[in-house]
Amino acid sequence: MKTITPSLATLLFCTSALAITPGTQWGYSGEKGPENWATLTPEFNTCAGENQSPVNLQGFVEAELKPLTVDYKAGASEVANNGHTVQVAYKPGSSLTLDGETFQLIQFHFHMPSENHIKGQSYPLEGHLVHADENGKLAVVAVMFKEGQQNAVLADLWNTPPTGGTKQPVAQQVNIRNMLPADLDYYRFNGSLTTPPCSEGVRWLVLKQPIVASSAQIQALTEAVGHANNRPLQPVNARIILQ
Repeated sequence: MKTITPSLATLLFCTSALAITPGTQWGYSGEKGPENWATLTPEFNTCAGENQSPVNLQGFVEAELKPLTVDYKAGASEVANNGHTVQVAYKPGSSLTLDGETFQLIQFHFHMPSENHIKGQSYPLEGHLVHADENGKLAVVAVMFKEGQQNAVLADLWNTPPTGGTKQPVAQQVNIRNMLPADLDYYRFNGSLTTPPCSEGVRWLVLKQPIVASSAQIQALTEAVGHANNRPLQPVNARIILQ
């Protein structure tokens, strides 16, 4: 398997980890909220693009989508709260194969409530597994959470998620594959990062099967971030959504 060089991995981690252009602050409400992201700085102009995420997944086009091929190993290393989300860094060595290319899992993070909707339905929590290939192309696997029993993987990641500006190590050996549903059937569309700089060309793979987390776990994540962190739905425009 091809690997990403350390310098590129660092760059991709920053890009896909909700990076903030120096001197440019953004948020989820008020003057620096999503409706104004594109005007905050020229680096954020793409936030007004035609292929933005998230979207409401509906009006599907039937396609012969190949099964997702993942090779995830235990690699969750550190949990950080950057003020916009709770994010888990992942060690090199876990990958997704898509379109004949290998994408390395860089990190995963959470949005409360969900950003994407499925057939008009919002979920209380959505996880984004961010992958990058050696050229910096991104692919995101999204998984929805519904309220139910305690999620064992979230419980292994933290007793309490870190608060804004802090980070903590992951004590357990956590393999993210154990958090995903057994059935990896998915919807697919082309989109963007859901945070500034809203870079487009991201391959989105939204799992059809939701998983569960307890109300206490969902509330703890929301309280750790301190606010809802879902970007509003974006127009689908001329894109198609495959299933």
